[in-house]
Amino acid sequence: SKKPRHFREMPEASHHANGHNPLCGDRITVYLHLDGDVIEDVSFVGAGCSISTASASMMTDALKGKTVAEAKALFERFHDLVTSDPSHAADNADPELGKLAVFSGVCEFPMRVKCASLSWHTMKAALEGEAGASTE
Repeated sequence: SKKPRHFREMPEASHHANGHNPLCGDRITVYLHLDGDVIEDVSFVGAGCSISTASASMMTDALKGKTVAEAKALFERFHDLVTSDPSHAADNADPELGKLAVFSGVCEFPMRVKCASLSWHTMKAALEGEAGASTE
């Protein structure tokens, strides 16, 4: 979270949305540049806790080169991971998530689930043409 990747505004973005987590004050803007149905570039700016920032940074790495359908499917897999029953967290590991599986322990801390998922909800809102997203 101290050196996030793809932390920059993107003036040429074809899609963007603002996200807010009112419980802890995290705020983020996610930018996407699509070429047809493929995410050619993705970035974010904002201020948040280390979990929120790390999740956004890792999300940007994971989304580059994905189609919109693949990005939405990845959102669902990630969301399932961080909202799973903590007693079954190890059973819910999804090999398709790769490095994102590091967030599997977040499900043990319900207040932190919203931190980890804020950038993902914001990305999904951007893809769906919504101006913003909230974890509430």
